[in-house]
Amino acid sequence: MMDYEKQMAHSAVALRPSGIRQFFSLAAEKKDVISLGVGEPDFKTPWAIRKAAIDSLDRGRTWYTANAGLAELQVEIVAYLRRRFGLEYAPEEVLVTVGGSEAIDLSIRTFVNPGDEVLIPQPSFVCYEPIVQLTGGVAVPIVTREEDEFRLTAKALRAAITPKTKALVFPFPNNPTGGVMRREDLEAVAAVLRDTELMVFADEIYAELTYGEKHISIASLEGMQERTVLISGFSKTFAMTGWRLGYLAAPKEVTDVMCKVHQYAIMCAPTTSQYAAIEALRSCEEAVGEMVGEYNLRRRLVVSRLNEMGLHCFNPQGAFYVFPSIQSTGLTSQQFCERLLYEKNVAVVPGDAFGACGEGFVRISYSYSVEHLREALGRIEAFIKGL
Repeated sequence: MMDYEKQMAHSAVALRPSGIRQFFSLAAEKKDVISLGVGEPDFKTPWAIRKAAIDSLDRGRTWYTANAGLAELQVEIVAYLRRRFGLEYAPEEVLVTVGGSEAIDLSIRTFVNPGDEVLIPQPSFVCYEPIVQLTGGVAVPIVTREEDEFRLTAKALRAAITPKTKALVFPFPNNPTGGVMRREDLEAVAAVLRDTELMVFADEIYAELTYGEKHISIASLEGMQERTVLISGFSKTFAMTGWRLGYLAAPKEVTDVMCKVHQYAIMCAPTTSQYAAIEALRSCEEAVGEMVGEYNLRRRLVVSRLNEMGLHCFNPQGAFYVFPSIQSTGLTSQQFCERLLYEKNVAVVPGDAFGACGEGFVRISYSYSVEHLREALGRIEAFIKGL
């Protein structure tokens, strides 16, 4: 018999399974589960976007595009970044990717050599650390705290930088906490970074999903665009998760090298999705505003109900997640989620899936209908009372 584990790459074998997917394989085994776990909009992709995709297929546009993406889409992304965030890029500084996930992977693989350290504020999305490990890099968590509204502080950043530090992952608005960075926070972080050679991988996939203050990109600050890879996509903003389309923007010297990696690994992003994305950027701003308004209503409902039932909940200002503390229950994050699943048929994600500092919390997505949320919250309350 082949010893596959011995033959496979050690870095791949050593990876932990995704804490999100691993838990939901358990949920999939049960019937009648209400899931509040997956970060996927429950809205249909706006009709104008779907129609553009249908039209592209009717016209037989099923060929490969240029590796970097359709030139027309690159131009629309540049216009969108200027219009919404005051950023100035040239089309050749934009690379269209297979979701934001590929853009993250490209950023890390392009810059990180074995032994390089990559700073990762946590709690945060689950993919950053494993990708760093696959490159032979060293993932260095920086703990963000509720008392700081889950923001990265300049003090914590400065303390984490060593001669081996190559890059900083900058995941704001944040998944899972909903934390955002205000201008004064960004300025303080930028003041630290300007004195270094660090690259910033700014994952801004939730940039349009903020409640109150408009998102400010760290790339818009003086001296930061040259050291930033801006990462975004269409999944969350335009309810296009299954279309698998994202992009990154960076200096041309960087995108030229990234495009080489992309062309060998991927070739190009899905052609139909690219034509759909052109329409999304041109005509769907109003639809996005309507979705954000609905998310805001759901956010207020979930935060209020969780606090009422005794689960202290930070008030998120971005994305579509809440990250309540479950420490008052005396259960670990894993215990809480497993018992809630098996006793009340509600699935949420353990906080430690997003880094060890997430222990004592759980992630709940409010990207679901109000009816769905009300039923799940009622079951959670009954579970808490039962404890």
